[in-house]
Amino acid sequence: MHSAPIIQLGGLNIDLSAVFMLLVSMIVVFVLCRLAVRNLSVENPSKLQNFMEWVVEFVQGIVGSAMDLKKGKPYISLGLTLILFIFVSNLLGLPFAIMTETHHPVSIFGQEIVTTSQVALDKLAAEGKDPHIELLWWKSPTADINITFGLAIIVFVLMNYLGLKHNRKHYLKHYVEPYWFFLPLNIIENLAKPIALAIRLFANIFAGEVLISTIIKAGVFGVPFLAAWQGFSIFIGALQAFIFTILTMVYIAQTTIHEEY
Repeated sequence: MHSAPIIQLGGLNIDLSAVFMLLVSMIVVFVLCRLAVRNLSVENPSKLQNFMEWVVEFVQGIVGSAMDLKKGKPYISLGLTLILFIFVSNLLGLPFAIMTETHHPVSIFGQEIVTTSQVALDKLAAEGKDPHIELLWWKSPTADINITFGLAIIVFVLMNYLGLKHNRKHYLKHYVEPYWFFLPLNIIENLAKPIALAIRLFANIFAGEVLISTIIKAGVFGVPFLAAWQGFSIFIGALQAFIFTILTMVYIAQTTIHEEY
């Protein structure tokens, strides 16, 4: 039985694997960016520098496709952060999984892991199952719905804040266009944006990891399929990072630039 290592703090359930993988993703992106700018050179740029320059130009193209690049220039760093963080997060679960197995309640940092409580073990025994629990510590952060909703909520708050700050009159007016009785529909449309962002990213990455775990169970016969699917998963991870980033820029453009309505 695979379970998440969850502890309770202040009445909240904290998934330690999600927190751990978020830190890993941030560290990987930070180190990658630092290495890319460590020895900048115009005459003899490194391969990593060339790669990062290509990524920056690619993000500029994303922003430019959603709005005038002059107006979108402040959002290039946001787009670069999103696409790198999401792409790295999407791929972390591909190479391997780290699991620990326990037959007893486990505590960490002085807090009991809820999913390994005696109640959970007794429930398994009562169902006639081997009373042991496998804790999954390594996975793609974006395979957790809480992480993708967190990213989507940040985008949602940011786009509405920017709309109120830079385009208040037209931003508020669009809720009653083309007629005032469209107000409920326009509100629902606005609220649906972060939900769509979160579920799309989560569903694609989670489904990929489930399929990988299924192929692994096939043993040696699944090796060719596993190699093929992991290669395809890299493409899916890049595509989902691109989609999340470009939709973010489109949403920001819709709320801040009324000429494009």
